[in-house]
Amino acid sequence: MTAVLAPTMVRRRPAFTFGRWLEREGVFSWLMVAPPVAFLVAMVGYPFFYGIWLSLQNRPVAKAGVFVGLDNFVADWHDPVFRLVVVNTIVYTAAATLLKMVGGLGLALVMNQDFRFKNLTRALLLLPFIVPTVLSTIAWQWILDPAFSVINWALMQTGLANPGPSWLGNPYLAMFSLIMVNTWRGLPFYAITLLAGLQTISPELYEAATIDGAGRFARFRYVTLPLLRPIIFIVTMFSVIFTFSDFQLIYVLTRGGPANATHVFATYAFDVAMGAGQFGQGASIALSMVPPLALIILAMAIYMRPAKS
Repeated sequence: MTAVLAPTMVRRRPAFTFGRWLEREGVFSWLMVAPPVAFLVAMVGYPFFYGIWLSLQNRPVAKAGVFVGLDNFVADWHDPVFRLVVVNTIVYTAAATLLKMVGGLGLALVMNQDFRFKNLTRALLLLPFIVPTVLSTIAWQWILDPAFSVINWALMQTGLANPGPSWLGNPYLAMFSLIMVNTWRGLPFYAITLLAGLQTISPELYEAATIDGAGRFARFRYVTLPLLRPIIFIVTMFSVIFTFSDFQLIYVLTRGGPANATHVFATYAFDVAMGAGQFGQGASIALSMVPPLALIILAMAIYMRPAKS
């Protein structure tokens, strides 16, 4: 019996080329991710870890640092101004975020309707957000100035106040003014983002809810809000981060005054580090905002997570 041996075919691997290696999905993905990661490490990671190292030192300006461990953080906790800063930051962030959330959702619902000059109105809505912060804040300085304030002029013309209040000279009115200016600036971000979310909701869902007997409020509660929940979480998280670490608006308007009534973490850390020349103490104040901010974001993520079916 004659055995017929079939010739075995040997597979040859294609020759290695640099172009074919770049086309591999894993390699291409890492190449796309590498530049932003390198940028974050250089511009965010290095300053953050250097700030941690500074916070553990007694580092006056133009002098070598001396390692002191957690002494700067202990000194912060015993500083009455620092405790006032903690309260100011929480009040400022909570009030401004709540106002932006409610006002932004209302504006988004209005902008989602059909009316004349709709596109022009949407474009004008972005103006507070796209104007540079310092430029718009200087304009607000004039608006809130006790001598030249258009608000005080209107109050005196209507007989509601004479003379008008010192909006940035009174501790409570100064914080109220900062919250209002921050809300005015942040409303477009909320409104445009939520408007984009509203336009992704299918009209068939509203029609089905109407057929089932749902009124306007019921459609908003059981259709609109649940579908907007992930978007509300994202914009609220960004708003909390930006408001909690706000610097330009507060420093240009009040510089933390009067009598430290509007100091927040960022402005107080800047004053201690750059004004008083205590880099280590300033770094510890700036880093003190990280734990509460992380806890707020974690609590929001737990609250907003989708329920398991």
